[in-house]
Amino acid sequence: MTLTEKDLAILARFEFDKQPVGVKYVVKRPDMIERLTENMALCEMLKKAQEGNVFYADKENHTCGAGTYVLGETEAPEPFISGQFGAGLQIYDEPRSASRPYYYIPRIKENAAHYVVFSPLDKISFDPDILIILAKSSQSEIILRAMSYRTGKMWSSKMTAAIGCAWLYVYPYLTGEINYTTCGFGHGMKRRNLFPEGHQLISIPFDWLPSILQNLREMPWVLPAYKPDGLEFVKNVLIDLGIVPPQ
Repeated sequence: MTLTEKDLAILARFEFDKQPVGVKYVVKRPDMIERLTENMALCEMLKKAQEGNVFYADKENHTCGAGTYVLGETEAPEPFISGQFGAGLQIYDEPRSASRPYYYIPRIKENAAHYVVFSPLDKISFDPDILIILAKSSQSEIILRAMSYRTGKMWSSKMTAAIGCAWLYVYPYLTGEINYTTCGFGHGMKRRNLFPEGHQLISIPFDWLPSILQNLREMPWVLPAYKPDGLEFVKNVLIDLGIVPPQ
């Protein structure tokens, strides 16, 4: 399903501090979009797009091997795979611990994505593969509730102490599962001081976007129980269901 500007308009109601960012993986060099003029880590590219920039990045734009590794562009050097690097940074206590994530972190297949396109939502001209939202906890609760509103699905967050970009960019794209993490988790993003601690980064894959947007249009954003007369509302529901007797 190709999303339209009208479909995405509901997100403006959140008044996010930073624009959500659409990300797309492509094999051919994008037309009508400029190449990133700087070199930076994959996690830094998200912040660059949040600041209003539309661009694509290729292999040469990356300064962090974790980014090119999870995008299937390069193999990780032996000190990374063996865990020597992660242990040397003291993220993990020993190489055996630091090597373990390489056995399960998600990774795009080689030659499946030579370019990554970024755009803030208010300038987006393509149907995103994933939409990444920087949100306060109160906003995150509404977005995640929109996921479970019709499905009852469990909220689940997946993250590792290192190579956090895999869970933000790749895991949702490959699995079709929404993922989220709290800013301040993950070595690279924390070390670079990219995002405000305590906020959430929510990554929504393309196959979830239509239903999330539809549910946001239909469901109550503030539940009646959260309002000043919420206790009275809950009591009346209990009475209507015969759980407690009328008073």
